[in-house]
Amino acid sequence: MQPGIASHEDGQLILKLYELRTEPVLRQARAWIGGEFWPATADEFFVVMQDSGSEKNAWLRQVVSYWEMAASIVLHGALAADLFVDCNGEPFFLLAKLAPILPEIHAKMPGFFSKTLQLIEHSQAAAARYEAMRKSVEARRVKRG
Repeated sequence: MQPGIASHEDGQLILKLYELRTEPVLRQARAWIGGEFWPATADEFFVVMQDSGSEKNAWLRQVVSYWEMAASIVLHGALAADLFVDCNGEPFFLLAKLAPILPEIHAKMPGFFSKTLQLIEHSQAAAARYEAMRKSVEARRVKRG
């Protein structure tokens, strides 16, 4: 992962990732996890994660695995990190939403959001985007009460 100018292939791949996000079920899953799913405790998170076969469990797994796949593509050098970060705030937003309970999640699921976390460790742009999202999410959390 080296910063620099993205290639034509990077542009095509980022557009494909966007196209995949518009798939109806993934769009519905993203709307739920982004808007409605605000677990205050790890127990609230695990109620959904352990509810195998439920729609919300499928949505949570689908969205997280989508963003982990995308982060993995970046980590393996198939997509320019700076371009990915510029075009995608959602994985950093979701991780920021879960940040207060992430240590408890990792105690049971050490690999949860691991690729996105690796991306944050290896990319200054990703780290900056995540930090900005953490501040934004915290302000939203205060407003939510």
